[in-house]
Amino acid sequence: MSVAKRWGPYTQMSSLATTGPIVIDRAEGIYVWDESGRRYLDAHAGLWLSNIGYGRSEIIQAVTQQAQKLSWFSSFGGFANRPSLMLAEKLVHLLEPDGMGSVFFSNDGSEAVETALKISRQFWKVRSRAQKYKLIGRQHAYHGVTFGALSVAGITANRQGFEPLLTGVLHAPAPYANHCAFHAAGTQCTLACAREVERIIQCEGPDSVAAFIAEPIQAAGGVIIPPPEYLRQVREICRRYEVLFIADEVVTGFGRLGDWTGSRHYGIQPDLMTFAKGITSGYLPLGATAVAPHVMEAFLQSSQDGPELRHGNTYSGHPLAAVAALANIAVIETEQLVSRAAKMGDYLHSQLDQIARQYPNLVVDANCVGLLGRVELFPSSDGPGKTAAAVAKHLLDHGIIVRPVGDVITLSPPLIIGESEIDTIVDTLASALTAQ
Repeated sequence: MSVAKRWGPYTQMSSLATTGPIVIDRAEGIYVWDESGRRYLDAHAGLWLSNIGYGRSEIIQAVTQQAQKLSWFSSFGGFANRPSLMLAEKLVHLLEPDGMGSVFFSNDGSEAVETALKISRQFWKVRSRAQKYKLIGRQHAYHGVTFGALSVAGITANRQGFEPLLTGVLHAPAPYANHCAFHAAGTQCTLACAREVERIIQCEGPDSVAAFIAEPIQAAGGVIIPPPEYLRQVREICRRYEVLFIADEVVTGFGRLGDWTGSRHYGIQPDLMTFAKGITSGYLPLGATAVAPHVMEAFLQSSQDGPELRHGNTYSGHPLAAVAALANIAVIETEQLVSRAAKMGDYLHSQLDQIARQYPNLVVDANCVGLLGRVELFPSSDGPGKTAAAVAKHLLDHGIIVRPVGDVITLSPPLIIGESEIDTIVDTLASALTAQ
């Protein structure tokens, strides 16, 4: 395929003018192969999401059987299909410890977040508090590419080309210990970033703020791991001021952190949760927005005519995506991949800790929660991100796929990875750092 004809997402197309893209041809387990037959260990799970690995016959067979029976039918206006109903029931059961009671389906993480934002604004309208419309996101956050999701996101470079974005959106600091505006590096965290959320709510007026949205760990921002108490403090602040708390679990859901959700890992119950990626392990596109019972109840008690929520996607509750999700969840449960992610995460953590001690002049921080990891490098004199890009290129040349984000090498391998494969990643990373 010509580069000029296929415009790749988040791709600097001019850089491919002579070389063209790496065309991935097939995949199995934690490995992918390009068209020349070269094998790569996928240490990023595609894009944070191939939790159960590639080539799983359980998913392929489930989708094939469903396609032969019912490939798709609209879920608008009171119609449904059995797989989507079964998936909703399964998700509500899985998310019971997180306090969820209902699920709205969409196509991906951006749409799941967009749905959550629209629900949050309309929630206050149906409760006769229409002045509560403002939304609070965070610096370095990634929530998707639709206008609402992009508006609450906080990666500046992603936003600038599309401004002006939504009005009524504010941003709080990220809980980024290595780059904190409230305390010097190496000094004790005061959780001032959590109190800053409260200050913003107070400044704007609690009666004007609808919702706060946060990834439990900010993945695309550089795998920003918060202090243990941060999310609990912010959750309590939102509860105190009657601000809905949206947990964006698109990356952290379905076992990635060694728990079913990031919210559970950090001990909070949000009002809304968004999912995608690991919900099907990428076998088919699917997004989901889960809400607590009190959120759904407000809509059911609405006195307006017509649909309680005038929002939907053509492929909402797609039966093929739903059976893929059900089969994916069954694999996670049967193979106990959540606990495996916790165990392998502990091993990865120990190996990354050795990397940090071995290369103190290159590595700022090497850490992980479950199988979501980061290796932050000191900026190069050539400019931010140059060293990380060179390290990622070295890894790719040696058959390992990672994703550099600024000065951070991010890691999110499939949950089926073993210690020997982790050793391969870390050993190759060490050789890349030695070469710098």
